[in-house]
Amino acid sequence: MIVTVTMNPAIDKTVDIDALERGGLNRIRHVELDAGGKGINVSKTIHELGGKSIAVGFIAGSAGKIIRSVMDEWEIENDFIEVSGETRTNTKVFEKTGELTELNEPGPVVEEKDVRALFDKLESYANENTLFVLAGSVPQGVKKDIYRKIIELVHKKGSKVLLDADGELFTSALEAGPDIIKPNKVELEQYAGMDYIASEQELLTVAERLMRKGISTIAVSMGKSGAMFLQEGYKVKCPGLKVKAHSTVGAGDAMVAALSYAWSEGLSPEDTVRMCMAVSAGAVTTIGTKPPSRRTVDSLLEQVVVEKIR
Repeated sequence: MIVTVTMNPAIDKTVDIDALERGGLNRIRHVELDAGGKGINVSKTIHELGGKSIAVGFIAGSAGKIIRSVMDEWEIENDFIEVSGETRTNTKVFEKTGELTELNEPGPVVEEKDVRALFDKLESYANENTLFVLAGSVPQGVKKDIYRKIIELVHKKGSKVLLDADGELFTSALEAGPDIIKPNKVELEQYAGMDYIASEQELLTVAERLMRKGISTIAVSMGKSGAMFLQEGYKVKCPGLKVKAHSTVGAGDAMVAALSYAWSEGLSPEDTVRMCMAVSAGAVTTIGTKPPSRRTVDSLLEQVVVEKIR
């Protein structure tokens, strides 16, 4: 069983324009609305791949009702906690040049009683056959050590955890030993205190150091350069696939979904890597934060090149 946890979901509003004119009139060519937030995006992608998950997290107000309705429409099992306030709307402005400007709202303020309710809910799902996906930011009122506390809680029941976070959320959670992590290049640089663009070898060194902390699987996404994957006795890198990209939004969430799906299906390390690269590449071809179809993913699997790291 896969349980995705989205602390701070959103309605993702994606608008296409020719060029952003600051202080002037901007005419929108196309608008796309999606139920979003990292964990929700992961659940939608798992669904497209043919898998199942339970989407959990906080929702609020009319936007929260829309998110629940969308998940029901997709027939994705969900068990959200309703809180006071209003779920945020995140606006993503795409220009013809590929430039992306994001305007993210803060979202509702979550109270301590809501956090306790979430912990009780997650504990009820925790067992040896459960993978929890902890992904994305947290709303106002939630402390930055919450992912660490969740990992400690569900590990006691034998569950596994996939972590996709940055900053203090990431560093604090590492203390509890997540089982799988998917940092991108920038997040790994920030974690390591690098104030420059790191080489692949430097990123590999940091990833190897994290594996020594007990993390069993690490995927480092590197944008157009591809990704690196590390497991015990298995280190590979894959060049980025050549696809007609609409936007890179959601590519990281797609890779997290592929890692989760591969875990649930018991895929081999190499098949996991191929799935990650194909799903991530497929995601950049879609409009908004929509997942790629399984047909698209299957067509891209053949293009994946896996290179051993010496």
